[in-house]
Amino acid sequence: MAPTSRRSDATKMAAAQKEISVSEFFSKNRHLLGFDNPRKALLTTVKEAVDNSLDACEEAGILPEIWVHIEPTSPGKYKVGIQDNGPGILKKQIPLIFGKLLYGSKFHRLRQSRGQQGIGISAAGMYGVQTTGKPVKIVSKVSVRKPAHYYEIQIDTKRNLPKILNGKGDGVDIPPGEKGVKYIEQHGIEWVPQDHGTRVTIELEAKYVRGRGSVDEYLEQTAIANPHITLHYIDAEDYQYDYLRSAEQLPPEAKEIKPHPYGVEIGRLATMLEEGDASSVSEFFRTKFSRVTPAIAKKLCETAKVSSRTNTHKLERPQIEKLYDAIQSTRISPPATDCICPIGEDLILRGLHHVVPAEFYAAATRPPAVYRGNPFVVEVGLAYGGTAPTQNVTADLLLELLEETDTRTVRQFLINTFNGLGADAADRIVKESGLKTRQTPGKLKPKEREKLFHAMKNVNVAEGQQMDILRFANRVPLQFQQAACAVTQTVTSTNWRGYGLSQSRGALPKGPVRLMVHIASVWVPFTSESKEAIAAYPEIQKEIRLGLQSVGRKLGMFLRRRQKAKQQTDRREVFMRYLKEVAGAVSVINAAEQRELYDQLITVAKKHTADADVKMDDRGKKIVDDPTQLDLGENVLIVDPAHHQAAINRVITAPEAAEETSA
Repeated sequence: MAPTSRRSDATKMAAAQKEISVSEFFSKNRHLLGFDNPRKALLTTVKEAVDNSLDACEEAGILPEIWVHIEPTSPGKYKVGIQDNGPGILKKQIPLIFGKLLYGSKFHRLRQSRGQQGIGISAAGMYGVQTTGKPVKIVSKVSVRKPAHYYEIQIDTKRNLPKILNGKGDGVDIPPGEKGVKYIEQHGIEWVPQDHGTRVTIELEAKYVRGRGSVDEYLEQTAIANPHITLHYIDAEDYQYDYLRSAEQLPPEAKEIKPHPYGVEIGRLATMLEEGDASSVSEFFRTKFSRVTPAIAKKLCETAKVSSRTNTHKLERPQIEKLYDAIQSTRISPPATDCICPIGEDLILRGLHHVVPAEFYAAATRPPAVYRGNPFVVEVGLAYGGTAPTQNVTADLLLELLEETDTRTVRQFLINTFNGLGADAADRIVKESGLKTRQTPGKLKPKEREKLFHAMKNVNVAEGQQMDILRFANRVPLQFQQAACAVTQTVTSTNWRGYGLSQSRGALPKGPVRLMVHIASVWVPFTSESKEAIAAYPEIQKEIRLGLQSVGRKLGMFLRRRQKAKQQTDRREVFMRYLKEVAGAVSVINAAEQRELYDQLITVAKKHTADADVKMDDRGKKIVDDPTQLDLGENVLIVDPAHHQAAINRVITAPEAAEETSA
């Protein structure tokens, strides 16, 4: 048998080996960053830019105001512009931030922030260049007296370096004052006049849709978790939405901390010892880690049988392993929690009430806990019930809404106008009304409008409704991979039947409930680079479960109280129906005064059905002073959903908004 010839050898194989640029890797594997389809790419682009804007404003101590504009440019192509009123960016940093992957200030800091890896916004720009060939456009201004910097950039994926296309490779400086305004107008540069801030514009291949996993939903949830921001949003159909801030104070600033010994693995410990300055082992532990006092450092050395004065560069592998084992067996205080900034129960209630129409709200913030040496806080908010916004509409208001909308179908009109309605409920209303699915709202005849009005009033849109979960990590909404997230898994495994909701085994509970779960940490354990789901650490799931139980108990008390009041009202109606006959019969038998007997029976009936008369304030407490009255506790809000401002979305087009502003 003839020997087979080699197709290659070691020399040829070695010649083919070369370094892979991180930009080149992610350009071929962009699905890892959330750019796996046009719809998701649009959301990821907006999300990364808004997150960066919020972080920059908060770090500079500025109440954030953000402008988001999505504009179609050609079939399947959209231009996305995001601007903030932040501190701006220094000229030399702009190309690196927007034109280089894995470049940023947050990766090595142990403090709460929305961004972590320094990938997001530069990856969005890289995706835009790949799909449209158009560069990323950036305008940044640090002061009203200094020039603004304008760059057109694309990433050199072979070298992971920015390539500046305008100003002969050095960008353009736009002078302050009137000269700058004229220059911006002449060159068609997009910029909302501000004293300082940054705007990034990216043209990309995308798909704009409404509903779950959309930009609209992401921005609405961002307003819930960040009640201190003002957000102006013009969508791809030229509708303008304004989410005004409901809190005038910035969140407390999160402080940077050093790593905790419990969160360091043996390989990382060896690297820190090798790369750090030459010092004693005792000094190394005291200066490089949090919560390590001189006494703890001494105990670690004694447990590992290593001299506290030993030079860190002279430690051998067996000694490092003993030090690592000593850390695991030594009791060390949990890390400080001033590095994280939870939303707070009051602001959760305020944010939910500002955006989500409901009748009962509850919130709970868990005490700080730790996983892998990283501190974290779990917060839970719940909004329940409320009649559907379609059932609170008058015939005159419906006529106004139909005249001002430019949606193409009645189904789109219902979904876009009535917040929280959903596609399934809209389909049921259209079917009940007998209208055709493609009919235009503005062209409905009077009889058709009347049919739609009656259908909106009579269809129970809450029937069969499943709990809607809003997931947040460091105040950022998570839109995808819901089933793979620790939050969803914990909600599903919780027994909600004890709190008054129906639930099938292994499924989410049913009912008109929107549940918000927020995790704040110095390092959120996402399951992938696209930051869409949280890993199922037992410590995190335990805190989520305890938070769910806290708001669940309040919901159960509210539903039981409401059910009892309804039962007593029905019972009183039965009494009242027959008391006159009973009083008449007894007066004949006992020769008593019928009117007096009737009044006495009325008094007894009201006494035995007193729960029907219970009046509660907006915090769930009885208005009349009664120490026996059941108390729902703190951080509860009860409102009349019929008058909720967020129930109906009275959208106006961008030109109309500009006219109102100028007026």
